Amino acid sequence: MHWTRTAALPDGAGGGGSGGNGAGEDGGRRPPVVLLHGGPGLPDYLGDVAGMVADLAPVYRYDQRGAGRSVWQGRHALARHVGDLTELLDAWDAPRAVLVGHSYGAELAARFCLAHPDRVAAVLLMCGPFLGDWHTGYRAERERRMTVAQRERLRVLKEVPRRSEDQEVELLTLAWFTDHSDAGRGRQWAARDARRRRPVNWRMNRELGAAGRADPLDGLVDELRERLPARAELLGGCDDPRPLSALEDLARSLGLRLTRVEGAGHEPWLERPDVVRVCLRRFVRDAPLA
Repeated sequence: MHWTRTAALPDGAGGGGSGGNGAGEDGGRRPPVVLLHGGPGLPDYLGDVAGMVADLAPVYRYDQRGAGRSVWQGRHALARHVGDLTELLDAWDAPRAVLVGHSYGAELAARFCLAHPDRVAAVLLMCGPFLGDWHTGYRAERERRMTVAQRERLRVLKEVPRRSEDQEVELLTLAWFTDHSDAGRGRQWAARDARRRRPVNWRMNRELGAAGRADPLDGLVDELRERLPARAELLGGCDDPRPLSALEDLARSLGLRLTRVEGAGHEPWLERPDVVRVCLRRFVRDAPLA
């Protein structure tokens, strides 16, 4: 049986889910899988990932507060977004969940583990969170993957105060195509997503980025190690322009397994769906039953 379900919080955040009946091989029930998208400031884009495990457990996705269909105006705070996930789990009647966070969503998952470890059955941190001075290596690698003309065009577009639709699509395409291992397909994926993952809430991006810099996870690693569930792993693309070494350092600090996906960048399910599917299905199957 497959089903869909939606939930909405009184002041803006909302979500929906789809999946199977959640039964484990031994007759127990698996906790739901909750997918946390990145950005911040983008709508949910993890439909392909959801489809990889939807026959194993209920799967929930949602547009984070202020993004996509979760229309909301106000100042963004990390604690508020952690609270939103708590309320959504309550609305979905889920005492505990398997969290799968991608990019910024991995940071959100980590902060949720810090605040509510009792609500997390297992957590997979995918392509994040990146700690330390990873931005320097990321910027250098992104620039290396771009031509001089592309770098200059991106700089010009960023300075346009009110971009047209075509300018916004061009900016996002230039900003995102370097995330992929395959430059040719990366350009195609970025151009497609520049039209799909809209609108971008740039204010949300700035405010949550500033909040993360003001209270970085770097200083919370010891506490996070204590609060992570027994089932916790990391996954990263070897060709992500964000340095894989940052994830390797985090994995060592937390004592976690890191799956390295060869031939894949920041969205490994696009370039190596076979590898990511096997990893995700193993992770969900091995999560504690509800």
